[in-house]
Amino acid sequence: MRRHDEAPISKRTTDYAQKVLSPQHLLETPLPELLAELDVTLDQSSITDPRFTGAAFVAQDRLFLSMRPGQPDSERDAVARALLGRVIGVPLSPLPEPYRMSEV
Repeated sequence: MRRHDEAPISKRTTDYAQKVLSPQHLLETPLPELLAELDVTLDQSSITDPRFTGAAFVAQDRLFLSMRPGQPDSERDAVARALLGRVIGVPLSPLPEPYRMSEV
């Protein structure tokens, strides 16, 4: 089984596209603080498949992260930061295998 994270990202322009974060800030700021700073809502997904690690989507000009329940903290942290980087346009190295990002 391959685990992966899917990142359905709206092509609409939002305030998030205008935020400028350095890779260092994105990776080093404690996740709860980063989510508050960006006004991002982190919800638990109803998807329990271990191959699903998370999704990011924009709705009504708000950014939401949806993460799998029971996910290890380290995985949740890494995937959340990768998804945020992708949505906001912060250049980051790709996630290691077996993870992959895809847009729907």
